[in-house]
Amino acid sequence: MTVNWPLIKAIALLTASNVFMTFAWYAHLKDMKARPWFIAAMFSWGIAFFEYMLQVPANRIGSTTLTLPQLKILQEVITLTVFVPFLLFYMKQQFKWDFVWAGLCLCGAVYFIFRK
Repeated sequence: MTVNWPLIKAIALLTASNVFMTFAWYAHLKDMKARPWFIAAMFSWGIAFFEYMLQVPANRIGSTTLTLPQLKILQEVITLTVFVPFLLFYMKQQFKWDFVWAGLCLCGAVYFIFRK
């Protein structure tokens, strides 16, 4: 079996990018509630810089082996995979079975986008 290194690199970079993205988008809701919104926005933009430094090369590398729709669905699966632990462990939200059902819907999206 041949290893698809561009795909593995894209997945790794997109996963790291999503960690930054998730914190940029949502961490201020927990950590900066008492601060003005523009301070939270500046904080988020600072984090988002690192997200883009990973996301742009990830998409460029991923596009060498995946179609654009495949790359987008991969991104969404990674987003949910990163977001649910963030939601549970960092934001201290309760687990809901809807997370599982949403994940199964994404599995269906993966099937349809990646089938030959």
